[in-house]
Amino acid sequence: MARIDYDEDDADDTGAAPASGWRRRLVTWTLAAVALGLGFLIPYTLYLNHEVGQRFGQLRWQLPTRVYARPLVVAPGVAMDAATLKTELEAAAYREGDGRRPGSYARNGSRWTIASRGFNDVDGVVRARRVEVTLSGGRIAGVRDADTRRTLRAHRLDPARIATLYGQKQEERRLVRINEVPELLVTGLQAVEDRDFNSHFGIDMSGMLRAVFVNVREGDKRQGASTLTQQLARSGLLGIGKEQTWRRKFKEILYAMLIEARYDKSVILEAYLNQVYLGQRGSQAIHGVAAGSEFYFGRELADLKTEHVALLIGLVKGPSYYDPRKNPDRARDRRDLVLGEMLETGLIDQAEHDRAAKAPLGVTAKPTTLAPNRFPAYVELVRRQLARDYPTDALMGAGLSVMTGMSPSAQAYAESAVTRTLDAIGKRRVPLQAGMVVTDVHRGEVVAVVGARDVAEHGFNRAVEAQRPVGSLLKPFVYLLALAQPDRYSLATYVQDTPITVRTDGRRWSPDNSDGRSHGTVRLIDALAQSYNQATVRVGMQVTPERLAELVRTLAGIEAEPNPALILGSVDQSPYAMAQLYQFLASGGRIQPLRAVRGVLDADGRAVNRYDTAPAPAQEGDAIAARLITVALQRAVTNGTARQLVADGLGRLSPAGKTGTSNDGKDSWFAGWTGDHLAVVWVGNDQNKPTGLYGATGGMRVWSALFARLPTSPLRVPEEGLDWRWVIGSNTTEDGCPGAQRFPFVRGFAPAQVPCPAAQPAAPADAEGPGFWESLFGGGDPQPAEPSVPADPARRLPPEPVPVDQE
Repeated sequence: MARIDYDEDDADDTGAAPASGWRRRLVTWTLAAVALGLGFLIPYTLYLNHEVGQRFGQLRWQLPTRVYARPLVVAPGVAMDAATLKTELEAAAYREGDGRRPGSYARNGSRWTIASRGFNDVDGVVRARRVEVTLSGGRIAGVRDADTRRTLRAHRLDPARIATLYGQKQEERRLVRINEVPELLVTGLQAVEDRDFNSHFGIDMSGMLRAVFVNVREGDKRQGASTLTQQLARSGLLGIGKEQTWRRKFKEILYAMLIEARYDKSVILEAYLNQVYLGQRGSQAIHGVAAGSEFYFGRELADLKTEHVALLIGLVKGPSYYDPRKNPDRARDRRDLVLGEMLETGLIDQAEHDRAAKAPLGVTAKPTTLAPNRFPAYVELVRRQLARDYPTDALMGAGLSVMTGMSPSAQAYAESAVTRTLDAIGKRRVPLQAGMVVTDVHRGEVVAVVGARDVAEHGFNRAVEAQRPVGSLLKPFVYLLALAQPDRYSLATYVQDTPITVRTDGRRWSPDNSDGRSHGTVRLIDALAQSYNQATVRVGMQVTPERLAELVRTLAGIEAEPNPALILGSVDQSPYAMAQLYQFLASGGRIQPLRAVRGVLDADGRAVNRYDTAPAPAQEGDAIAARLITVALQRAVTNGTARQLVADGLGRLSPAGKTGTSNDGKDSWFAGWTGDHLAVVWVGNDQNKPTGLYGATGGMRVWSALFARLPTSPLRVPEEGLDWRWVIGSNTTEDGCPGAQRFPFVRGFAPAQVPCPAAQPAAPADAEGPGFWESLFGGGDPQPAEPSVPADPARRLPPEPVPVDQE
């Protein structure tokens, strides 16, 4: 057959080439397009495959850092009441029940049966145990093993989780393994969201074609067909945005197929269960079924019933739309739909379906997940301490457990004391704010921090960051320096509370007392208990402002100018700094750095850092001087500026405390302690304007509200190193002598004893006694024979007097 050549003349009138030519060109263009597509798609797929491996690994293994309260120690003699024990248990997510399942408790009158969970503490593993705790008279009367009936000296209950630090994001996660998730939750999720999960390769082709048809027909996205793997891919952790575009869908499909190609189904499902978004609390996202279970039901996954599981699965479709707290009717309808799917697929029988459908939603009134911002002031203090040893990025994804000293009950009572008291004080010219720090006097742990009137407020933490004039809160340390010279000063020493002028740098300073009066000759203990300015300045100038500045720097790191005004508290400090200073007195003379963090555990529960080492014991001289100041500040409560505490019913605690007020009533302070706890409170305003409050009408009222509820031991002053004597005038006398007062002296430094005068009347506080200089340097004090402590117990004293003008 002859070959036919086509040229331009062979074209028809339309200019169209023969069909076979177009076919060749079409095939060529198609092959070129496929080659070009493959040339692009292959390296792009390889790039995505690398991204999947990297990001999916982060999804599975990047564990958050969890912050825990201190474990509650139940031991005979510990101060405890029923309300506080219940508060502690509920904070740690214990539920009232039979007391047999771990994480539950049962109460029978004063006897509590608690089934604790095992946990890792800074000193190792604490095993789970069922214990019986008996309460009596505001204390734990006994602890025994509920199974063996053996008496226990003590047992630690697993602590409450108070915060979760997950990188820079505010997300709540509680990662779990697939075998820790109830089977009904795993199978029910697949039944509702992806029935073909076990057989598909990441995408559901029939469902996708159906969804494409519907969406094209409607001209909008009306239907989806995403598998669980696709949902996991687009959740955000793999870097895919939430925009609804065809490009996003294509990328999502590739991700899903790559995930399926690389990982086992159980691994994918475990990642999904830990990643799924289930709700929002403020700025905090709730991710994962374990966090969702706690957030909505206040339960561990193992404790979920069928109706809880169904609601949790139902929320996957739209946590906001089906929010059971905001939209309970929608949530119930969605839950019942899921229950129907479970019945249809044979996961539950008809009887269980009917029971669960009649059950209430079971959602707690308030979210029980403790978000990272639940205790912003305390968590900020934790971050500050951790920053000394851990860069910020070291806390991301390491799975650390931070064990703190927070007491959930003390924190709750402190928050309530601030809000209730400031509301009770009422409206004033300026809005009131507050800061409070509560510590354990034995271990130096910070058990509660309140940084604002609104206890959940973020930002400025007044407990740690506010710098305000401390006023009379420094006075006890003036007298501490004086009492450390037992050959010159005792609590019975007479001092003059009369007008005084101090000349310094060419200026004259003449402080007044707060009541505008001078009180003449008074004993040193009353000068402190009544917070007399003029007497304090006299004593302070003798021990020197320089030594006072050195003392507060040594005890609390406070830097202060050593001028005379420092004696009356002319230095700005935070409640935390003042708590550190007063910890010296409350702990019995130990230099004890405060700490919020007890220790840090790695992902395997091993301690990598411990901060719970016991402080060095107090030196004998420091301990004795601290005891004397404690006695004086107990007098402040019974007979001085803090006597309202006795009227409030707190005399049973024998507390010691000191009020403080800055000039013009701008700042109201109170620092006080019992046998177990120290609390320092500041009340004022952010505008630094007068409030009209004194220490006793502001800060002390908050303190009183706290200790009216907080179980704590009475304050007992040890008698080691002290010699209690009856005193008449400047001498000691016989025990029980009429008119005499009983005072503690440093052992070996008590004044000479004189016979008891017949019917000697008690000397009034302002009675004439020896002059100031006679009482300080005169010959009434005997030379000690064999003093049992150094002559300088606090080790921080220059005895050189400073000249003052007396007017």
